[in-house]
Amino acid sequence: MGVHAKREFNCPVDATISLIGGKYKAVILWHLKGETLRYSEIHRRVPRATDKMLAQQLRELESDGLIRRKVYPVVPPKTEYSLTPLGETLYPVLDAMCAWGANIMEQDA
Repeated sequence: MGVHAKREFNCPVDATISLIGGKYKAVILWHLKGETLRYSEIHRRVPRATDKMLAQQLRELESDGLIRRKVYPVVPPKTEYSLTPLGETLYPVLDAMCAWGANIMEQDA
């Protein structure tokens, strides 16, 4: 498991937010839902993220055991990201966040 096992949380919501609450983490996880994507594909889907921020968020998600990074030994390097089994358990959370956000967007239209 990831680093999260060593942390202390005040409540279950604290545990969830600590793992998926980064600036782009939930969005990255959403785009990886059921897909394997290369770094450039993730960056296209999260265009506001700087390279530095995106790389940091991906490292943290990998460290916490939510995504896996597979590097192929080719030139230029090819790196793919996908959800781990633990990351896949977030599907209901991500679906609920999407539905809630869609509702908010409709209200604001």
